[in-house]
Amino acid sequence: MLIVRDTRESGEMLESAIAAGVTSAGGDALIGGVLPTPAAPLLVRRHGLDLAAVISASHNPYEDNGIKLFAADGFKLSDDTEHAIEEELEREQLVPERIGRVRRLHGALEDYLRELHTRFATLDLHGRRVLLDTANGATFRAAPEIMRRLGAEVTVLADDPDGRNINDGCGSTHLDGLVEGMRAGDQDIGFAFDGDGDRMLAVDRNGVVVDGDELIAIAALHLRASDLLPGNGVAVTVMTNYGFHTAMASASVEVATTAVGDRYVLDELRRRGWALGGEQSGHIIELGFGPSGDGIASALLTLEALGERDLAERDAMEKLPQRLVNIRAPDRGALKAAIEDASVLEAIEQAQAELSGRGRVLVRPSGTEPLVRVMVEAPTAEETDAVCGRLVGLVERAIG
Repeated sequence: MLIVRDTRESGEMLESAIAAGVTSAGGDALIGGVLPTPAAPLLVRRHGLDLAAVISASHNPYEDNGIKLFAADGFKLSDDTEHAIEEELEREQLVPERIGRVRRLHGALEDYLRELHTRFATLDLHGRRVLLDTANGATFRAAPEIMRRLGAEVTVLADDPDGRNINDGCGSTHLDGLVEGMRAGDQDIGFAFDGDGDRMLAVDRNGVVVDGDELIAIAALHLRASDLLPGNGVAVTVMTNYGFHTAMASASVEVATTAVGDRYVLDELRRRGWALGGEQSGHIIELGFGPSGDGIASALLTLEALGERDLAERDAMEKLPQRLVNIRAPDRGALKAAIEDASVLEAIEQAQAELSGRGRVLVRPSGTEPLVRVMVEAPTAEETDAVCGRLVGLVERAIG
């Protein structure tokens, strides 16, 4: 079992705990150290391992931590497999004939960089000035190194992790520093990663943020033109901007829509035999490279797709104005009541009818917090704000 982690201070403790658990059950633990999450499935495949554990809480603050598990094929464990494991915990544990060993996987970072370099070997970044924000996280070594190997002139923000500053006012969830750096005028393109490196957002030379929807659109048109888009299809989530669907329809690219979450996008890609998909948050999957979202690979794919063009001149899609409001409920019961409130449901239906063929409405509970997310897209910012404000008011009254 491979064990890798991000830079938060609890990572070493949990790394030791997982290694102890694995070896006590007779398995061998291979310590990969600090690496981006997408390195784990690549290394599992490369070395023929059985399993990988990534210790990370992604874009959350340093106090949080968690574990992501990848199987021998490089894909995250399915819900059914995770449930089966949980059931096993209730049974009497057998004592193995021997305990396992803990060893360090030397050269893990170099193996990951080699995979990236092999995929993007023809990408020449000489003359490109690239600004990176590595969120004081798992990409702080890998991202600038691969960019430099490909010829870019690299400047890095938030690359001094101390165990507690991961995602702290930096990275893909806090873009002010990167935006300010791009507006200074000395850089051509900027990329921000989240703490574990499976997400990426871009900023153009004017300081305008380019989200996952636009980045996927740019990649889709590039891969289709290169005959590298299997099935001429892309999988995205219900949060994807309406303008993306319009642009893909004009380019004769089929779009499949899933629930929010990279695992649902990945399931849809595998089911259809497609390769490209992702989320507005910048979690982009390109199965031609790896079996999970990879922020660094997505940044390199964006640069490959742009060629000699400037990101500020992008024209892959035209985004509709979008308004997203999160409304906190005191508990899950109040959240459920608000979502099922008759006046809320009636208002949602009316708004959907108003925007039919021109935009869309989405009201849904968060999967991780007691929040109701209200999202509206319409042709103008004024109409977007008006419809969203109306729905937010009704949801807040329903929550009480």
